[in-house]
Amino acid sequence: MKQLAHNEIENEQKKFPITIVCDAIRTPENIGMCFRIAESFGVSKIYLHDSSPSINNRIVKRTARNTFHQIDSESYSDFTELVTTLKKEGNSIIGIEITDQSIDIQDFDFKNQEKLVLLLGSERHGIKAIDIVDATISIPMYGRNSSMNVVHSLAITLYEITNQLVK
Repeated sequence: MKQLAHNEIENEQKKFPITIVCDAIRTPENIGMCFRIAESFGVSKIYLHDSSPSINNRIVKRTARNTFHQIDSESYSDFTELVTTLKKEGNSIIGIEITDQSIDIQDFDFKNQEKLVLLLGSERHGIKAIDIVDATISIPMYGRNSSMNVVHSLAITLYEITNQLVK
């Protein structure tokens, strides 16, 4: 067995009709990793709140490893207005959030959604306007902790979505 170098790996490059909306995420590392993970899973676009660190932030740049050049992004100031517009454009709005109505991620049928918007809540408060979503999904956890880092949740979610979509 030989470990492969980056130049020896050829991924099947695909774009999926997936958009990510970051709801006031303030940690530069989380923004950078959001780009890196989103690019790895063929996400079409990322929206960042005006209060989030920009892609010009040196920590965001270092963490993203230039993936922000390969994925469209845009800033917004009004979360509810943006999500309402995306909903009118035919997107299914899915919150990655633990609620009393959340569906376990493996039980959610992503194949029946034409265009997806994944909402990522802020590190402290989660998704502000949770009532605007079409559904919330949660990731089953088996330890004592009831939550995980927002970017780890995104990675698990994108894995499940793309796994369902390519089958």
